[in-house]
Amino acid sequence: MALNEAWGPMASGRLFLRAPTVADLDRLQQIQADALTQRVKPGPATRQSSLEQLQTWQLHWQRWGFGCWALSADAQEGGELLGFGGLMWQSVDGRQSLCLSLLFHPQAWGLGYATEMGQLALELAFQHLHAPAVLALVRPTDLPTRRTLERLGMRLKGALADLPGQAPSLLFEMTPAHLAHCRQQQAQQAPASAFGALSA
Repeated sequence: MALNEAWGPMASGRLFLRAPTVADLDRLQQIQADALTQRVKPGPATRQSSLEQLQTWQLHWQRWGFGCWALSADAQEGGELLGFGGLMWQSVDGRQSLCLSLLFHPQAWGLGYATEMGQLALELAFQHLHAPAVLALVRPTDLPTRRTLERLGMRLKGALADLPGQAPSLLFEMTPAHLAHCRQQQAQQAPASAFGALSA
């Protein structure tokens, strides 16, 4: 199913976004195997498990025409990948839901790249897919992703025991109405911030 060019490959802000390819396998495994990644996102990090993850993303792109992007910096194709992230249909508590996922190299944490990607993904989810909501599941240990979701304005909806034998994942949600509310608040705060800068 092909969608329009809104899903890339494209430059947006500081990022270049495209569908992942088999050439991204080494970088994906490197990110997943990194000690800091494993601290917040513990899980398999073998070449085979990374290949299976990559194939899952590729199949989603082939079926739906969108999915998790491979992201590089400076809005230039061919640069070293910062990570992967985007939207995918997933089963959440027995229902198919549109979910936002994030997987960035630790060197890219705290620089705003994940937030920038998340803002674009939410806009596309509501403007092009007309989704009623976007969900995100995050491990309790994954503070970098949780902070990104909170910066995006996503609200903690509850917890979900999605991984047997592990602590429940935290479930975040964004709706079109709440996104519009967040944007309205940002617009109201901007003039005040500008006035404060002029008065300083």
